[in-house]
This record gives sequence, structure tokens and C-alpha cells, in this order.
Amino acid sequence: MKYFEFVFRTHPCTETVNDVLAAVLGEAGFESFMECEGGLTAYIQQSLCDETSIKNAIADFPLPDTEITYTYTEAEDKDWNEEWEKNFFQPIVIGDRCVIHSTFHHDVPKAEYDIVINPQMAFGTGHHETTSLIIEELLDSELKDKSLLDMGCGTSILAILARMRGARPCTAIDIDEWCVRNSIENIELNGVNEIAVSQGDASSLVGKGPFDVIIANINRNILLNDMRHYIACMHPGSELYMSGFYIDDIHAIREEAEKNGLVFVHYKEKNRWAEVKFVCKG
Repeated sequence: MKYFEFVFRTHPCTETVNDVLAAVLGEAGFESFMECEGGLTAYIQQSLCDETSIKNAIADFPLPDTEITYTYTEAEDKDWNEEWEKNFFQPIVIGDRCVIHSTFHHDVPKAEYDIVINPQMAFGTGHHETTSLIIEELLDSELKDKSLLDMGCGTSILAILARMRGARPCTAIDIDEWCVRNSIENIELNGVNEIAVSQGDASSLVGKGPFDVIIANINRNILLNDMRHYIACMHPGSELYMSGFYIDDIHAIREEAEKNGLVFVHYKEKNRWAEVKFVCKG
């Protein structure tokens, strides 16, 4: 079976942008995705490739202020889904306490929290620094019986881990219908309950909450624009964990948060990606 290999360059290049791009491309016929420097590599059968549909999908990309360009070549003839499963998505252990793996993995390392996902996308698997930083924050936090919101949930592994650690009830929201479907599947795979999944952006938060903990792993611009919506769903003592940006962006994130009544607690960093924790002072 003959495939084309497309290399998509995204700006800004964030986990959320590439996650949504993978979902959009999946609707256009692409089968496999791999993270690459500056974007995403994707594979599509030559017989299914319609460049007009691809261009239209990019033109209608749901996230604002995103630039996407691409090049493509004829790919070596192989099973790219199998190749991705074997070589890209490998089990990952975070903090020696949480292991994330797929349904096709065997001999998985043992850990306190075992999360299994059906990796229909190349992101939101825990491999990206921003996701692993939030996971580390969740592992360090007291979550028992705390209500939690996972905003921009992707695969919902963050909400799943939070629920495993006792958070309840949990709400997971994503702008993309494909992510919502994948989240529901992953929640069922892990046998957890009390996670409500829905499609929407920050405007869908009206009337929801208040939440004890809010997670937002998106990107700098969306966080700055939507932070006020998150804060409207908080009460004194609520915690907000945000990631999806570089350490150079912490100042802007902190300035906006403190302007809206949040208190900076700390930040964590991995390969220049950052995660910050704030508390609502009321």
C-alpha cells in the first residue's frame, strides 16, 4: 500500500495545536501521526489523498492565530500504523508513580497508577513535557474528594489520573469532537467514573463549578485570553495548574493571573517548557 508522508509545520507549535491538527487530519483521511521538530508528520494512503480537502481543513482550522504549512513526499512502503505503535508511543513512567501505556503494550512497568489509552493521536500521551509536568503536579497534590476541571482535555489522561487519585467529580472539556470521543473511550478503558466529558471552549464554562482544582494545558495565548473564565469557576482556595508555554512566558501568565486575584505558588520546568500553580485568594 502506497503512502504519502506529509510534514506539517505549526506556529505556534504547542501540544494543543498539534493535537487538534491530528484530529482534523484524521477526518481528512490521515492514519498515523508522529511528533517532529516544529510540528507533525502524518501519513495518508495515496489513494485517499485529496489535497483540496487538506487545504480546506487547514483553512478551517478551529484554533485562531495558528499558521500551518506543509510539504509532502512519497513514503517508503510499510505499515505506518504499526511503525508508529512500535517506535513512537512507548510506555512512559512519570515520577516513578504513574505509567501510561497503550492497549497493545506488553511487559508494562509496574507503578502506583496505571493508565491505559487507545493512542489514536500522537499527543496527549504523556510524552510531551507539558503533559508530564501537569502529571507531576497532580501526583504531588492532595486531590481526594476535590472537584476538578480538565480544560482542553485531549485524551483525558490528566482527568483520569486525577480521578484515580480521588478527585470527584471531574469535568473534561475539549474544543474538538474527536478528542471528546477519544476521551470517552479512554475513560471506559480505565474503568473510572464520575468524569463528565463535553465539547466546548471557555465560554461553555458559564454556570459550571466552582471547582477545587482546574487544569489547563493549552497554550500561552489561549490561557491569557481565557483565564478570566477559569477564575470565574473558582472559589477561595481553589488551585489552577497551567501549562503549554515556555519559561519565558511565565511573566505574562503570572501578571494576568495576579491581576485577576490569583496568588503564585510555584513553577516547574522541563526542557524550557513550564507549568505554573496558582491559588485563588478570593
